[in-house]
Amino acid sequence: MPLLKFDLIQGRSDTELRTLLDAAHAAMVQAFDVPASDRYQSVTQHKPGELILEDTGLGYTRTAAVVLLTVVSRPRPQAQKVAFYDLLAQKLQEACGLSPDDLIVSLVENTDADWSFGRGRAQFLTQEL
Repeated sequence: MPLLKFDLIQGRSDTELRTLLDAAHAAMVQAFDVPASDRYQSVTQHKPGELILEDTGLGYTRTAAVVLLTVVSRPRPQAQKVAFYDLLAQKLQEACGLSPDDLIVSLVENTDADWSFGRGRAQFLTQEL
């Protein structure tokens, strides 16, 4: 049930977007050991200049292909998070040619009570899921 929110600079084709989303989903399923049907993704595209992502002094070279990914998820062990970051970078480089310098990930934790999948119900709390 992780929610993956992508912020990108405009310019990718529909096919490129789908490849990016598919690769990120595969990394999440593998690293977090969630069912493949737990797929919740959104993309927000920005005009150049509306997305400013510096390198925090690490010496990374950012391009217009930069991806800012916010992952909203249950708490995960540190090792699982680190594995996800690494696997995600690998899969995006292989599938999309995305440089690891162009990937920024922020993981935001929430709990079962923070989710409703529809009909105004808290399905994790009511044990529907």
